[in-house]
Order: sequence, then structure tokens, then C-alpha cells
Amino acid sequence: MTDENRTGSFYDIYGNRLPSRQFSNDEIVDAVVIGTGAGGAPLLSRLAGAGLKVVALEAGSHWSANKDFVTDEPGQAKLFWNDERLSAGKNALAFGNNNSGTGVGGSTLHYTAYVPRPQTDDFNLHTDFGVGVDWPIGYEDLESYFDEIEEFLGVSGPADYPWGKKRVKSYPLAPLPINGAGQLMKMGCDALGIKTSAAANAALSARYFQQGIGWREACANRGFCQAGCDIGAKGSMDVTYLPLAVQYGAEIRANSFVTGFERNQSGKISAVIYEKDGQEIRQKCSNVFLCAGAIETPRLLLINSLANSSGQVGKNFMAHTGMQVWGQFNHNIQPFKGIPGALISEDTHRPKEADFVGGYLLQSIGVMPVTYASQVARGAGLWGKALIEHMRCYNNTAGINILGECLPYDFNYVELSDETDQRGLPKPRIHFTFGENEKRLTAHAENVMRNIWSEAGAENVWSFNRGAHIIGTCRMGKKADQAVVNSEGQSFDIPNLFICDNSVFPSALSANPALTIMALSLRTADLFLSKTK
Repeated sequence: MTDENRTGSFYDIYGNRLPSRQFSNDEIVDAVVIGTGAGGAPLLSRLAGAGLKVVALEAGSHWSANKDFVTDEPGQAKLFWNDERLSAGKNALAFGNNNSGTGVGGSTLHYTAYVPRPQTDDFNLHTDFGVGVDWPIGYEDLESYFDEIEEFLGVSGPADYPWGKKRVKSYPLAPLPINGAGQLMKMGCDALGIKTSAAANAALSARYFQQGIGWREACANRGFCQAGCDIGAKGSMDVTYLPLAVQYGAEIRANSFVTGFERNQSGKISAVIYEKDGQEIRQKCSNVFLCAGAIETPRLLLINSLANSSGQVGKNFMAHTGMQVWGQFNHNIQPFKGIPGALISEDTHRPKEADFVGGYLLQSIGVMPVTYASQVARGAGLWGKALIEHMRCYNNTAGINILGECLPYDFNYVELSDETDQRGLPKPRIHFTFGENEKRLTAHAENVMRNIWSEAGAENVWSFNRGAHIIGTCRMGKKADQAVVNSEGQSFDIPNLFICDNSVFPSALSANPALTIMALSLRTADLFLSKTK
């Protein structure tokens, strides 16, 4: 049941209707939030909770998790951003389920809930290594938000995490069970003297009462996180910040694809233009918060020639180095079972005597069969009978991957192509090539992961080189000629335009981005509210 059958309503994880406020398009709302993922949802909740009139516009549908999410990989392709994106460069990226989502909740509908914090030195890449740029803010600016988000979502994690700045308090819930891949990774790491820990995951290891939401049920170890959690145990935005925002009075409009803006004589945005059900609609507003991600955010700005006096919109595109190393074992591992990323090591955060700058983390990975088969086909080049034969050992398969630094380069960027989509808008073309630093980092990591699997007794080990999360393209900074937004997420060019998503990251960070995006979202909202009182 999609939102076409419940216009004007918001439904929680159990299918209960939450009364949703409806604003007129001619009413000047305080803010329009574009996108309802990790950037848009916390911010929407904060603004609505402060009493502001807020409308969120989401390109995708409003799904009911317990009705629309099924344990079937092809059936869940609806959660991925499936509009065509053109890839270019020597390491052209695969899109779709790799890094973008659509629907009320955005990419968090299919993220794997892996939420390690960045470390303090992640924000000082240029200071420490003389390359890239530093963030205009530091870890301390986000620390209290990390605490708040972990408590609100009910993050499961270890009582004493061994890396980074020590937490003031422990994670709210104990770690989730370590799956087969995690147990084998730990065995190999122990033999090599590599320290490991249960990972922090935004999935509930026990039934949890969430303030303003009610009870959410514990993870059933179904392992289907990347294709949507049907019981609401995963802390995706559709079962956390968004229902809270609706209860505070926010309106969420699904299937609403933003195409443009209207501006007044002073240059401020006065209305957001979007398409819904084949009609063009204008919503009047006082402020806009653009949270559409590192491709759709710059694409929208470039289409409308907006906020780009610096020439930096679409520039500095980054994708985390995400090499995977797979091995087969002589016993049943059931790689589909449990939270996909159960074990972590950050011993390689800043490796000593490395021939590269930055660093990476290691994580165990679970995988569903269709996803794994597609990776075998692309990465190992197996097709037909050879692929079928390899897949006979699927249940005996375990993986490790990295999440590593990627530097910003001039040759990696998003531009508008000459091809148009079904709406007549230019498709984005993304140029991406790993630099020499990423190649050296990946080579180092592959050697470490192969050694881990060797110690654990793996056979038929093979590697799959890939880029993961999409980052950059509207970086934040201190100077208007070098960045798109300031340290508060506010456009240097248009004072009532704010950007809050992974596009504003000045550097990639050697940590998964979701937690940092949420923290930036709440910080941006709080700074905005402090100036509007």
C-alpha cells in the first residue's frame, strides 16, 4: 500500500495512522525541507518541534514497513534511487542500491545501520597531511549530537569502545549478536594481533522505548537491513525522526519531485516548485533546507543556476574506498543471518609507516544471495555455469570490507549531461577516478584482509574493488569563494537556503557517514532556530 491510498496521512511501523497537518500551497510556511533521509528527517523534527510551520518534499513514496517491505531482494528495489545516473571516469561508480535511496526515509530505508563515530582527527585532514581541506568545524561541535542521536535511535554497541575519544556514557543497548562472518574475522584478527570490537549499529538488540514514538521491537537477526526492516528495529528515519516530526505538526508530501525555485526581488527563495501526479505545484516559503544527497543536491542547484558563485557546486566528489575480500570456509556460515556489519576494527584508522594519507576501518559483512551473485559476476567475472557453481558455496561464504578515506580531486565531479530524464531534466553525469592515494590505501587494506582470511582458514579468496558512499559536491567552508555553504550549512549566496546532507562534507571521513549527517542536521536546525527567535 503506497501513499497514493493515504494522501494527507502518515503511518507508523505498525500501520497506525498519525494525523498529519496539511498546509496550503499559498501559505508561506517557515521552511520547506527537500528530502527525508538522514539529513532532512532530524532537521524536520527539530524545526517542527520548535513550533515552525514546515513542509517536507520527498521524491519517493511513503511505504509502510510492515506491509510493503518483503524478504525478497528484487521486490525491494523500489527503495533504491533508480533514476538513471551517468557514470564516467576510470573507476565509474555503480549506482542504485550501492549508495542512494528513495522514499519517505531516504537512503536510511536501506542503509545497514552501521554508525561508528568519526574520530577527532578525521576533521583535520589538511592540518595532519597537507592535502585536501580541513572542516570548518570539529568533533567537539558534533559530540553532543552524537550522544543525543545514539540515545534517541537506541544504538546497540559495546560498553567500552577502544578507539577514538571516549564516550561520556555507554551506548544505550548492548551489542547485537556477532554473525558468522564477524566470528571468523575476529579469529583471523586475533591471530594477527589486530584489535576488534562489536560494532555500533542503529538496530535494537532489545525492545526499546523511544521518546515521543513508543516501543520499537528488537532486531530478529533477519539480516535484510539493506532492503528494508519490516519490524522497525532498524533506526531508519521512517520509524524514528519522521513520525516524531509529524506529531509535532510537520507535513510530509511523498512523490513530490522538486524541480526549481522562485526568488523575490532581494534574491531570496520565495517558493519551491515541484511535480506531483503530473502537475507542477508551488509551495511558498520563508526558508529552504536542501537535503537531497551528494548528487541530487548539486544537480538541482546546477539546473537552476543557484548558489554557485564559488564555482564549487558539483566539485570535489568523493566515494569511500570500499574494497571487499571474500572467502569460502568448510562449514555453514549463513551470510544472510544477523546484522550485516557486526564486527569492527579501527586499528587501521591511521596506520603507522603507511605510504598513503588518511586511513580506513575494517568491518565484517553479511550479504544476501542476489546481491552477492551480482558482485561475483562484476568482480570475479563469473557468468553462467561458473557463476552457478560458485553460488553453490554461498552458505559457506564470509566477507570483510573497508571504509576508507577518499581525497577530493578536481577530476572528480558532478555535471549536467545532454541527456534528459522522464521529466525533461538533464541527467547527472558523475566523473570518478581513484587517485594514487586511494590505490595505495586499497592495496594496503587488501593485504591486511587477505591475511585475516588466511589465518581464519579461508579458501578461494577473491577481492571486489568498489566505491561506497557518495560524498562532497557542495562543501562547507569558511570562505565564500572556496565553498558553497558556511560552517552552519547556510548558502553564502542565498541567505535563506541551507544545505544539510553528505554533499557538504569537506572530506570523506574514515567512518560511515549516516551518524555525522544526522548530527549536522540537528546542529544546523539548532543554529537556525537560535537566530530566528
